Amino acid sequence: MPTLKLPTGIEMAYTERGSGEPLICIMGVTAPGVVWDAHAAAWEPHFRCILGDNRGVGGTDKPAGPYTTEMMADDYAALMDALDIPRARVVGCSLGSVIAQQLAIRHPHKVSSMILMCTWARQDRFGLTTWEHLMKCKAAFRPEDFMHYVQMLIFTKPWFDDDDCWQGVLAGRAEAAVNPAPQPVHAMEAQAAAAMNHHTVEQLPGVTCPTLVIGGKNDTFTPQWMGEEVASLIPGAELHLYDNAGHAFHWECLQDFNPRTTKWLLEH
Repeated sequence: MPTLKLPTGIEMAYTERGSGEPLICIMGVTAPGVVWDAHAAAWEPHFRCILGDNRGVGGTDKPAGPYTTEMMADDYAALMDALDIPRARVVGCSLGSVIAQQLAIRHPHKVSSMILMCTWARQDRFGLTTWEHLMKCKAAFRPEDFMHYVQMLIFTKPWFDDDDCWQGVLAGRAEAAVNPAPQPVHAMEAQAAAAMNHHTVEQLPGVTCPTLVIGGKNDTFTPQWMGEEVASLIPGAELHLYDNAGHAFHWECLQDFNPRTTKWLLEH
């Protein structure tokens, strides 16, 4: 996996898939860029997909925190400069979506359009409590038990009821148990701090790029009101929320999500 030393002070790892106009893909908390694989498979016939490892995870540097979404957006702006990408489409998932918001706010000339998945403009007490508990679990649990908790947080009942999906759940826990380089606790806490302190209610009305806000109606991690609020704040933003889907709606509704987002990206 290639890495680049950025002027923001970190060495950032990334992979590229496909060719064409650039698409910057920003994943969520604890997750490296490779987690985009099932979606990049649909996008790469049309776009040059840049799958970054965020500050604090994967092959990217993991300095002491706390991090901020502004800081992490500047990492991606610097990565784009290093790759000679003046402007790109951007898709962000969860923590990646709020990094994408900041990229559009702080570097508007770099973002031609964006998809914000399971996103928020601010956290409430329930959200902050959830993040606090997630950090405690990361510090206290074995890796496979932390994965177990995350799976319960992001998937809904139909996913667990499906035999093939259930086997994937079990495989994810087994892989976590033998991961030779799990995300360090301090790095997860630093990423969580960025998520918890993100607040863009005042800035989002100034975003001018075409935006699709997309998520699941049964998301307990980033509840429906959060996506609805973001869509209401960004002028002209489109909103699509899946029935019977949670935080991992993009896997639960993969057969619709991949063609829907591909079509939207090609049109915007």
